[in-house]
Amino acid sequence: RIEPAAIYPFSVSLSVLLQVLFLPLLGTVADYTNLKKRMMMTFAYAGAAATILLFFVKADMPLFGTNGAVLVGSILFIVANLSFGAAIVFYNAFLPDITTPDQRDAVSSRGFAYGYLGGGLLLLLNLGLLAMMEDTALAVRISLASAGIWWLLFTIIFPQKRLVQRDPARQLPEGENLLTHGIKQIYHTLSEMRRKYPATLRYLIAYLIYNDGIQTVIVVAAAYASDELKVEAQTILLLVLMIQFVAFGGALLFGYMARRIGAKRSIIISLVLWSAVVIYAFAFLTNTVQLFILGVVIATVLGGSQALSRSLFSQMIPPDQESEYFGFYEISERGTSWIGPLVFGLAVQIFGQQRPAIISLIIFFIVGLLLLSRVDVRKAILDAGHDPTGVVL
Repeated sequence: RIEPAAIYPFSVSLSVLLQVLFLPLLGTVADYTNLKKRMMMTFAYAGAAATILLFFVKADMPLFGTNGAVLVGSILFIVANLSFGAAIVFYNAFLPDITTPDQRDAVSSRGFAYGYLGGGLLLLLNLGLLAMMEDTALAVRISLASAGIWWLLFTIIFPQKRLVQRDPARQLPEGENLLTHGIKQIYHTLSEMRRKYPATLRYLIAYLIYNDGIQTVIVVAAAYASDELKVEAQTILLLVLMIQFVAFGGALLFGYMARRIGAKRSIIISLVLWSAVVIYAFAFLTNTVQLFILGVVIATVLGGSQALSRSLFSQMIPPDQESEYFGFYEISERGTSWIGPLVFGLAVQIFGQQRPAIISLIIFFIVGLLLLSRVDVRKAILDAGHDPTGVVL
């Protein structure tokens, strides 16, 4: 018997495992065929449809009952999360196609900014719905369906209408098919980075470390506020809503900074601020006002650090292999995403509370910053076959 509280994390784990298994094949298909846009659309539509269908999951579902409803809901969630992860690979791989090297930081930052703005608007609408409706369960189901409709609508309006499909970039090796080559590709990509693009590999390692710290802060923030500050759920929801809108401006701000001082220096500044966040949360955070001030800082660096990390990586990978390398980028991120929560959990286990545990996350930002500072961005861009002219280094 599976405990109810374990169903969600088990579903997340299974969907991530499936992504790790499928993404190498999908990246290969995208690079060796002209299906990159079509596959992105297919997975986006599948994920949106699965999310919309969550509206029909309820305890008294006809033919299923309570246990069956849980199973159906879990399957739909896994399909939605798997589809999202797959679509993101192709989405990221379009970045080099739609902009010039000197504009990638700005375009990536605007993409994240609009994402936070859209998410904030939808969250605001859903919170209003929850406040107005007496039937909370129905309001939650409508909110889930609205996320799928939102996803579907903006997939049709922008990628479907505006992205241009390009021709196949590469030919499969003789005697290979997409399946076997896709399985081999993950090992080939790692080997190729080690031999031909060592600076890119060093950057990827740095990114995986500091991004794990960022993701862990995001994951534990609500529980930390609730347990350590005794903040009510409604206040936490308002905090999340505020972060969505402030992150919109933060992503644009860091895009502007990257145009002036370069993406690498901007990311380093963000990591210094992330370190300050965990220090402040450990040593000084005692009330709700301070929590909202800290939330503003988190929101400011959140979108910027993510957007610039993506655009910087896109400068360091060889042309016509974008899907392959971004597939590896996503796989590596998911393969290491358990480390931060594990470190935090072990610290909670040792100290018995979350406040001393939060400071343990600073190691991810310090190590990531030190490794990033040693990355020669110019060499990485040249090694990948790109012209660094016009790129602020």
